[in-house]
Amino acid sequence: MKRISGISASKGIAIGSLTLCVNIDDKVARKEVTDVEAELTRLNSAKEAAIDALNTIYLNALKRVGEENSMIFQIHIMMLQDEDFFNAIQDRIRNDKVNAEYAVWVTGQKFSEQFAQMEDEYMRGRAADVIDISKRMIRSLDHTLANGLDSLTERTIVGAVDLLPSETVQMDSSKVLAFVTQEGSKSSHSAILARTMGIPAVVGLAGSFSELQDGGEVIVDGSQGEVIINPDDEVLAQYREKQLEFEKHQQELKQIKGTKAITKNGVEIEINANIGHPSDVEMVLENDADGIGLFRSEFLYMEGNSLPDEEKQFKAYGTVLEKMNGKRVIIRTLDLGADKQVPYLNLPKEENPAMGYRAIRICLDRRELFVTQLRALFRASVFGKLAIMFPMIISVEEVREIKSIVEQVKKDLTNEKIAFAPDVEIGIMIETPASVLLSDELAKEVDFFSIGTNDLTQYTLAVDRMNHKIADMFNSRHPAVLRMIEMTVKNGAQAGIWTGICGESAADTELTEFYVKIGVKELSVTPSAVLELKKAVQQINL
Repeated sequence: MKRISGISASKGIAIGSLTLCVNIDDKVARKEVTDVEAELTRLNSAKEAAIDALNTIYLNALKRVGEENSMIFQIHIMMLQDEDFFNAIQDRIRNDKVNAEYAVWVTGQKFSEQFAQMEDEYMRGRAADVIDISKRMIRSLDHTLANGLDSLTERTIVGAVDLLPSETVQMDSSKVLAFVTQEGSKSSHSAILARTMGIPAVVGLAGSFSELQDGGEVIVDGSQGEVIINPDDEVLAQYREKQLEFEKHQQELKQIKGTKAITKNGVEIEINANIGHPSDVEMVLENDADGIGLFRSEFLYMEGNSLPDEEKQFKAYGTVLEKMNGKRVIIRTLDLGADKQVPYLNLPKEENPAMGYRAIRICLDRRELFVTQLRALFRASVFGKLAIMFPMIISVEEVREIKSIVEQVKKDLTNEKIAFAPDVEIGIMIETPASVLLSDELAKEVDFFSIGTNDLTQYTLAVDRMNHKIADMFNSRHPAVLRMIEMTVKNGAQAGIWTGICGESAADTELTEFYVKIGVKELSVTPSAVLELKKAVQQINL
């Protein structure tokens, strides 16, 4: 028996035999080819097959794990369509007269290394994505290199050097008990997907991963980040007991449905859900959220090949508001740019897109796009309790400009005799250090703040959370981040407005008491985390 430690990526305990996936790194061989044109044809076919597969995965993932967690597949599609990358692979085949699999792998490694050495953190984070798409193309070229996840016949624990996000989201939870990986971090795409799907996971096992044997019995403790190899009878008995306790805890959470998140001394916190697609509403209701604290509207722009018109948006927003039956729905206006690109907008390529032409900057620059969305939102407001919030704010002037556009939209709708709700709340996302430092002035302009801790942490600490080399530095509990949150909440309260949190750290139960103490009024999390958070609030005694 041996215990090895990694990173706790998703809670839960699993006991079973281990299935090790094929590691492409060791399997791609160089072969000389005589028919270069035939090899180029194979390459093109593999590219199209990979893109088709990713499109299907993206649409399925939207329903299963929501829009934010699905966006990585859109990024991968765009990377596969990048001419520089694809031309480099073709040149390798032509010049070296090698097989397509080898050309893809060598080119992918070269591009990945180039990304990893870039100064910009966002671009460094793309290094892992290049490897992901390279593996997908190679598996399209050679089906013997498939990892076997789609043909599992028995319940098993999956082990891999790393798992592509597409592999994780396609896992059959009735067959996959848990997964363990050599690489990865708590903030990697696969780890986030595992938490969303409720699959126990330990990642970042590093050198210890080599000690795992295919077919061997293991225990995966996702809560502690530990893997036990060949456990003895005593340890097996202990973990079966822990497993029962965890399952009992999950059942107890279901008993919380119908109750409010009120501390022992009577402080009530609104627990809402984050969604990215109208189909996510069923999960919101199933988990008894008080409302929707963040509805990302980008799905409307990502699903098609052209801008969604007013009617399409109106129907989507109205559907969600109607289904929520009077519970508040906070819809974030368009937040494209950075890692969320759509070809038809022809957004410029930028060296540092995370800090570039994105979100509200696009909306204020392309007014017709912004006005169309606002008209659809206000028209839909008659179906429920709507609130609108605007992302990436850095100045009071921006907010005043937004309010001016909003007033003009309301005036136009009134003149056209189109009904809309008179009491729509207007709020902004606090996700830049600038908005924190100006929060005392910004609070005078809006009805509420919603703190996006993912970007706020990233910008405050200068750490790209998608860059696995520095992912351990991305820390939403960092004192600097917590001070910024406290400052924002305090300034909001002094101006008489409420503050919520919609970033990932809203679900961090280690921070729940801190948030309640400083006066946070609302926490919005992935639907699957709602009941756990309600329980955490109910146990607090200030």
